[in-house]
Amino acid sequence: MKRLIQQRKYFYALSAALLVASVGMLSMWGLKLGIDFKGGTLLEVSWSEGKIPDRGTIEDQLKSVPGVESLVVQPSGDRTALIRYASSNETINEAVLTELKKTDESVELVRSEFIGASVSESIKKNAVMALLLAVIGIILYIAWAFRGVSRPVSSWHYGFQATVALAHDIIITLGAFSLLGHFSGMEVGAPFIAALLTILGYSVNDTIVVYDRIRENLIRSGGTEDFEEVVNQSLNQTIARSFNTSFTVILVLIAISVFGGESIRSFSLALLIGVTAGTYSSIYIATALLVSGNIFRKKHLLRKAESSLLSTGKKKESGKKSVGKKVSSHMVASVVSPAFEGASVLGSAPVVSDASVSAPANASSAKRYQKKRKKGMKRK
Repeated sequence: MKRLIQQRKYFYALSAALLVASVGMLSMWGLKLGIDFKGGTLLEVSWSEGKIPDRGTIEDQLKSVPGVESLVVQPSGDRTALIRYASSNETINEAVLTELKKTDESVELVRSEFIGASVSESIKKNAVMALLLAVIGIILYIAWAFRGVSRPVSSWHYGFQATVALAHDIIITLGAFSLLGHFSGMEVGAPFIAALLTILGYSVNDTIVVYDRIRENLIRSGGTEDFEEVVNQSLNQTIARSFNTSFTVILVLIAISVFGGESIRSFSLALLIGVTAGTYSSIYIATALLVSGNIFRKKHLLRKAESSLLSTGKKKESGKKSVGKKVSSHMVASVVSPAFEGASVLGSAPVVSDASVSAPANASSAKRYQKKRKKGMKRK
């Protein structure tokens, strides 16, 4: 049996490197938003005779059209191209086609899409809301599904660690699209959001398969086996199934990305990256986080118990010292004060009238001593 969980530090290091790189690319370049999120016009144009001109030639030609701003030209195949710009005027669309036909009369408009600014803002809000609701729903469902397994890890920990793995997959996918958008002009739109939601569902499916096997093994062992050993055993039992399932899906996504149309390319690429990251996180991150969380919880409880015992010991010790001080002071006062009762204010030695009377040894002898002393003074 492979000791996969014991190698979790290496998996953490790889994930940390990917996450840092993804966050760095997002902070530097961000995402190249499509017209779904920023508004504008999308034209799909075809050249029926010969190949289309290169992208730079088309951009230089259309820059002279008044009103065309934030122009992006993306070839799609040998005879079609996608033209995006921020303007949303039908007159500008006709001017773009007219300009293209000056160099080639075979240019034809395949389709056109227009999205206003208010619609794009609404799409942004709905996309963020959809992702948040999906994550919250996943946490609640996993916590409910694993409610019967509360030892040694609470059911809420299963949901939380699965969500951390999902965030890992989403951030890596966003970083990859930031890189693609910066160097190849890949835009993100509504299909990209649909791909992110699909990634969430697929990744959590793989994670739950592993978690469910952990639950079965915990119940079977009755809590007598070490939790890390149970997780490692469960992971070895499910790793082949996870790899085989993901590999078949990845093959299909590669075919769609290569041979599919431009309109679904962002969707297929996002799924390809997300499913790959999700398979890795389900096997090597989500389960490892369960073990690390359990170890952290044990250390926390141990420190808490040690501090509690230490504070209890200090209280007992201080209590014993205070009782001892009270007893010793009482004995000293009862024994010493009668012997020094005859001493003067100036600090002279006490006057004892009868040499035969000895110093008291305790409280009762001190009383007898005081009576004998008074009788001696009366005789004098």
